[in-house]
Amino acid sequence: MNSKASLAICTVIIGCMLNNIFLEYIIKLDPGAGHLITFLQFCFIALHGVIFTSKFGRAERKIPLKEYLTLVAFFFVTSVVNNWAFAFNIPVPLHFIFRAGSLIANLIMGVLILKKKYTWDKYLSVFMITAGIVICTLYSSKNVGKSCLDCSDTNNVMQQQPESVDPAQFFWWSIGILLLTGALLLSARMGIYQETLYQEYGKHPSEALYYTHLLSLPGFLIYGSSIWEHFEISLKSELVQIPLTNIVIPILFVYLFFNVLTQYMCISSVYVLTTECTSLTVTLVITLRKFMSLVFSIVYFDNPFTLAHWFGTFLVFGGTLIFTEVPKRVMESQKQKKVKKS
Repeated sequence: MNSKASLAICTVIIGCMLNNIFLEYIIKLDPGAGHLITFLQFCFIALHGVIFTSKFGRAERKIPLKEYLTLVAFFFVTSVVNNWAFAFNIPVPLHFIFRAGSLIANLIMGVLILKKKYTWDKYLSVFMITAGIVICTLYSSKNVGKSCLDCSDTNNVMQQQPESVDPAQFFWWSIGILLLTGALLLSARMGIYQETLYQEYGKHPSEALYYTHLLSLPGFLIYGSSIWEHFEISLKSELVQIPLTNIVIPILFVYLFFNVLTQYMCISSVYVLTTECTSLTVTLVITLRKFMSLVFSIVYFDNPFTLAHWFGTFLVFGGTLIFTEVPKRVMESQKQKKVKKS
C-alpha cells in the first residue's frame, strides 16, 4: 500500500470519528436535524468544488457527465431506500447489521461482476469482521437507537418489532428486509462502478467528489420543509460567544460548522482512497470506521463493554489483520530469518 493510500486511511478514520463527535452533540440538541446536516455538507463540498476543482466552470472535465449522473443515481436511490426501510418496522440495530454486511456484498459483487478471485483468507477475514460487528451491534441494541451515528435520516421514528407476530406486520417487515438487501447490493455495485470508472478514465477523486455532490443537490427539494424547520430550531438554540471576540452565535451553528468541515475531511479522503485501492479495501476501511463509531458510542454513553463486545472486537481486529495479510508477512519474515541463519 502506497503512502497516499495510508494517509487517506488515517484521515478517513480521524475525520469521520471527529465528524461523529459533532454529530452526537447536534443530535442531543436536535434529534431530527439529519436532513439539515446532510444538506449543509453537500452544499459545502459543492461550493468548494466550484471554486477549487471546477475553477468556476473553466476546468475541463475528465470523466463524462453521464457517468457522474449514473453514479449519483446509485447514491441517491441507495440513500432513499435505506431511509425508507424504517417505515417497514425495521429496528435500528437490524439496520446497523445490514450496513455491516457491506463487506460481504462487495465481495459477492466483485466475484459476479468483475469476475475477481479471492484467496481463502480474504473470505475468512470478511466473515470474521462482519460477524464481529453483528455481535457488537446486537449487544448494544438498547443504546444504538440513541446514538445512531451513521443514520442520515434521524427524523424517522425508529419502530421496533412487536412482541407477538402479526401476519400483516410481518409482511411489511419482510418488505423492509428486501429493501435493505437491495440497498446493500446497490451500494456494493456503486463501489464497483467507481472502480471501473477510474480504470477507464484515470484517477480524479476531487472531480468525482465535486460532481457527485453537486448533482445530488436537487434531490434535497424533497426534504425542503424538514431542512427549513430544523434551520429555525438551530437559530433558536443557546447562544455562545466566539473566543477572543464579542460575537455570539447559536451553539448549533458551531456544531454544524465543525460537522461540515470534518465531513469534508472524511469524504474527500474516502474518494482519494477509491482511486488508490480496490472497492473491497475501501469498504473494509469504511466498515472498520463504523465499528469504531459503535465502540465510541458505547464509551460515550458510558455503557458496559461486555464479554460479547470483547469477542466481537477480537473478531473484527483479527479479521482485519488477516485481510491486510499481517500474519502471512510475519510468517514469511520468520522463514527468511531461519533461511539466513541456516
